Amino acid sequence: MMMCPECKTEDPTCGDKCDHQQIYGEVFEKDAKNFLDAFELLQIDMEWEHIRNQFPGNETGCSRNVLRKQRNWEKIISAKKRKRKHERERRRARLAEEKEPAPQLSKRDLKEITRERLLGAKETGPLLCVDLSMTNHMTKKEISRLAGQIRRLYGSNKKSQKPFWLCLTGFVKNSLIAEECLRMNDGFSNYLMDVTPESYLDLFPLETIVYLTPDAENALEEVDPHKVYILGGLVDETIQKQKTFQNAQEQHLQMARLPIPEYMVKKVNAKNYYSTTLAINQVFDALSTYYETKSWAEALKAAVSPGKGYVLQDTT
Repeated sequence: MMMCPECKTEDPTCGDKCDHQQIYGEVFEKDAKNFLDAFELLQIDMEWEHIRNQFPGNETGCSRNVLRKQRNWEKIISAKKRKRKHERERRRARLAEEKEPAPQLSKRDLKEITRERLLGAKETGPLLCVDLSMTNHMTKKEISRLAGQIRRLYGSNKKSQKPFWLCLTGFVKNSLIAEECLRMNDGFSNYLMDVTPESYLDLFPLETIVYLTPDAENALEEVDPHKVYILGGLVDETIQKQKTFQNAQEQHLQMARLPIPEYMVKKVNAKNYYSTTLAINQVFDALSTYYETKSWAEALKAAVSPGKGYVLQDTT
């Protein structure tokens, strides 16, 4: 007779008992109450085995009692299965409710959140000014494109989790750029930004100003919330080499450019075209993305379109 390794006995029914305990232990190991219920069922089963061993070959003598216990056992098993199924359905329903998305905020709530975030940037910075004093060097078509870029720039700033405070300097009432901004930008008069005909030179200390121009020698390394960043209001189609660079140089201002050569390389293209001159909204996208992520690779990826002929160094 074999000895059971679990209970160290030679009981002939012990092997079956241990097997049953292992099976039910795996099934109900996560639910103590169900495990006890299963153990009661196991005892019924063991009683049936014991009766069979007591009356070998004479099961008819106790058939009524055995059948009664067997039917009772089957009813209990069936009830337990239904209970477990019901509990599983309840758990699924509860999990489904927990995974439901949070209630959507109303448009009024979202608008108020955006407003508070933008007004907060006015106090904490950084500041970005678009210098519109050079519109006299542009055609009407170019001015219309510039107005469109201002709209996209403002839209990007509204969506940002860490917005800048925006300022349009050299914005003269009834000028062509003013008319185009009002015509092309719905709600322009309600934009949360400063609009002034004054020059940025009269508004901010010179030591806080950083003029961003693609012709600058030094690359921009950080976005400092205590600085004022100036973008020259010239559209991409205007071919006036070093115009913004000359203005900044004459005004003895600190200058910087986006670090495109430091993080990107030229990619062979059919037109053999390469340019580091970006629209004002693209420059802003680079600044805004860097201010949020602290990654120039991510910032330039978001701002420099493939048409400029540059790709990130790690993608070549």
